[in-house]
Amino acid sequence: MLGDAVFNRVKRSDHKAISEISAFLRSNDLNIDTTVEIFITVTQHDKLVACGGIADNIIKCVAISPLMRGEGLALALATELVNLAYERHHTQLFIYTKVQNEPLFRQCGFYPIATVPGIVVLMENSPCRLKRYAAQLASQRRPGDTIGSIVMNANPFTRGHQYLVRQAAKRCDWLHLFLVKENTSRFSYEDRRRLVLAGTADIPNLTVHEGSQYVISRATFPCYFIKDQGVADDCYTEIDLKIFRQYLAPALGITHRFVGNEPFCAVTAKYNRDMRYWLETLALPSPPIALVEIERLQYQGTAISASWVRKLLAAGDFHGAAGAAGHPVLPAGSANAAPGQGGPASF
Repeated sequence: MLGDAVFNRVKRSDHKAISEISAFLRSNDLNIDTTVEIFITVTQHDKLVACGGIADNIIKCVAISPLMRGEGLALALATELVNLAYERHHTQLFIYTKVQNEPLFRQCGFYPIATVPGIVVLMENSPCRLKRYAAQLASQRRPGDTIGSIVMNANPFTRGHQYLVRQAAKRCDWLHLFLVKENTSRFSYEDRRRLVLAGTADIPNLTVHEGSQYVISRATFPCYFIKDQGVADDCYTEIDLKIFRQYLAPALGITHRFVGNEPFCAVTAKYNRDMRYWLETLALPSPPIALVEIERLQYQGTAISASWVRKLLAAGDFHGAAGAAGHPVLPAGSANAAPGQGGPASF
């Protein structure tokens, strides 16, 4: 019965309680997600029987004791989590959950937007917000037979990113650039966006779109209920690209997506291969998108990547980092692109 259930809020700083939550999650075949900022726990007779957490606007780590399932506790817990998120000024909510939990969260006002069959579903608390976003994008649609796209984190924006954008723009009637919005990168979204705008200002057939919740960051994709990291990576790729292909690309009439080739990182090279499948497969109902790989620009004999710039920064080689990035980069990780921070970026 729920009458004797006690709901509590637990912050990450409460190490004893977090340890108990972690053990409870493991007993339910889940891991604790380190991005969760606050949990709601449910105890009965001083025993933990359910929990769930909030990480920004994403609900994570929902678990209920098998003995309490079917008692109405799941709906009560989900309601508490939604109320907590609203109190923290997050009204646009998402949840990644196992597919068998989809009916529960439908009862709480969540709607599926992308699914990996048998594994995970991404849901949000609106039946039409994604469609409204697609309609907003459609208002920025441009004419042409070849409409390109690039999605980048730009952590930080480098000469390599600039080269990719320039090469793609030359091949397109119009090019749309999407920047990953989450501030989980070393460089803030504001700094990254400022550098992107500075480095592409002279490209006439380019739209740089505001960051969106629907361009999914690998950093915020939850892996706590997927034990195999390879499977988790595949799920991230599938969900991210299904949203892009089925909602964002049709709104803008996108026909091509451009990426840099990956000569070093096996994970990124696999992502490019998987991206080609999900963008080009005829198994999805939306029009296919051609993937175009462009050879990376080199600096001093090395292919430029943001990860290389970050390694140079970590090693204290700020001169080398600035050379590869194409602009001064502060040691603290704040890109030097604003007045008062060493002047505007120069590319």
